[in-house]
Order: sequence, then C-alpha cells, then structure tokens
Amino acid sequence: MRILVTGGSGFIGSHLVERLLERGDEVVAADNLLTGSAANLAHVENHPDLQVIRADLADPLMAQEFGGPFDRVYHLASPASPVGYRRYPIETLLVNSNGTRNALEIARRDGARFFLASTSEVYGEPLVHPQCEEYWGNVNPVGLRACYDEGKRFAESLTMEFHRQYGLDTRIARIFNTYGPRSRADDGRVVPNFCVQALRGEPITIYGDGSQTRSFCYVSDLVDGIHSLTDLDGLAGEIVNLGNPNELSILDFARTVIALAESQSAIELHPLPIDDPTRRRPDIGKARRLLGWEPRIGLEDGLRRTLASFAEANMAVGSFTSPAALPFD
Repeated sequence: MRILVTGGSGFIGSHLVERLLERGDEVVAADNLLTGSAANLAHVENHPDLQVIRADLADPLMAQEFGGPFDRVYHLASPASPVGYRRYPIETLLVNSNGTRNALEIARRDGARFFLASTSEVYGEPLVHPQCEEYWGNVNPVGLRACYDEGKRFAESLTMEFHRQYGLDTRIARIFNTYGPRSRADDGRVVPNFCVQALRGEPITIYGDGSQTRSFCYVSDLVDGIHSLTDLDGLAGEIVNLGNPNELSILDFARTVIALAESQSAIELHPLPIDDPTRRRPDIGKARRLLGWEPRIGLEDGLRRTLASFAEANMAVGSFTSPAALPFD
C-alpha cells in the first residue's frame, strides 16, 4: 500500500512509519519539524520505500507536494506536549483545523482510509472514571490547554462529518499517555522529565501532592493498536480509546523511575497548575472487543527501554537538554 503519515517525524509518527516500512508499505512522511525531529527517521532515511517531505499541513497548497494516490492517510501532525502547544498555540489550532481538513481532502480525493490521532485530552478534567468513548468530556474551552484540547475536539468533529457527508472510511483513536524511545528530553511531560532528572541525579519535580494519577502506554503497544484500528474492515466511523488501563499515582511513578534508574534523586513538590487533570485512565473495553487489543509491555520493562534510550542519547551528545520545568504531563 501507499501511505501518507502526517507528523511522520514526531515521536509516535516515526514509530508508525518504521512499522509500515517493515511490513512492506510505501510511505510518504510529511512534517514541518515544528516539534518533530529529522533524527527520528535518520535510521530509515535511505529506505527505498520512504519519502520524507518537509511541509506544513495547514498550508492549503501543500497537498500537491505529496502526490498520490494513497491507500491510507494517518493524520498525526500536531504539537502534542504542553510545552509544544503552549509554544505554538495558534499553529496547534490551525493544524488541527485546516490541517485536518487538508488531510481529509487527500483521503477523499483518493478514496483512502483515514486515521485521526486524537487524544485523551478531549475528556479534559473528567467527571467519569475511567473514561469511556461515550463520555463527552469536561474541557475548559478558553484555558491554557484549550488550543490542543479544543483543536482535537474540532478535528474529531470534522472527521466525523467527512464520514457522514461523504461516506469516507474514518477511524479515530483517543490516545492516552504514551512513552518510549524518541520522546524529546525537553518534552516537558512526566515521563521524559522524570527519566532525565533521575539519570542526572536532579530532583524529581512533582506538581501537586503526587496523588493525581496517570496511565502509561509503551509506544510499540500503541502502534499495534493504531494498526489494528486502521487495518480491520468494518470499523468506519469508530472512535476507540488506546492506552494502558493500569493507573498509578504520579508519586508512585516517580519512585519507580528513581528505583529503575538507580538514582539518588530527591522528590520536590510544587503547586498543581490550572486545568491539569487529576485522574486519567482509559476504559479499553471497546478496543478489546473490536480490535482484540490490549497493552503487552509492562511498565518496568517499558521504562527500562526508555531510560536506556535517554542514557544512549546522553552519551551521544555529551549532555541532556534540560527538561522544561513545567507542570505538564
């Protein structure tokens, strides 16, 4: 198959591109490198079935750069960490509105199956726990996180209208906290922050009292779920949570990272920021039922691989980029 992956140089996008190439697909990876990195695809840059294009998906003229036709369109282009989307809030809104429309139009032009990478952030500060796909969410539409939360909610709405109005075969994944190699050391989210701080022996910064919870999914498990959701027939118009349902407190997570890194890092508590969700856990019953999918990589195994990747990057460049001291997950 010939496949377009927008955001193909990002953390998740690069892992997806790699998996598609492994199974023999021809891949066009498009990215404007706003928050992605060319280094994420350096190990496959000479692959005969890969074309990497630097392009802004929100540009209405960019579609002609990609050629075609495509059998699949995977739309992952968007800043995804709070550091990224607070640095580029307008760009985040535009890629999730204009960019999503452009990607949908490419899929409609070619009759391609369309995948949208949405987010658990559409649930906001949830009043339902765990979060299931039928829950509409509790989002502040004008808060600091709104450019991403509302951008993704709009992208979901637009995707569903293309499905209803044009019969386009669309699938939407609401992705929960994902971690693994190739996440940026300065990403600002909890896993890169804690891993880098532990490896450097710096204090682990926790915002709030550490009782807030998250559920962490290793990136290869997520890519498995994306493949199943996109490849299986009969799922047009479906919205599915993809994440790990094993919930733990941020304080327990910090202690786990410190232990696995064999670090002497202390734990520092800071005030909890506005609009930061206090609980986050996916209900993956639908993914189990429709896809036969659930995560397989345990937290300690995944964290060892992630810590090793950060340690290797440290040896390669001499020192880590200090993670942003921001209260985001």
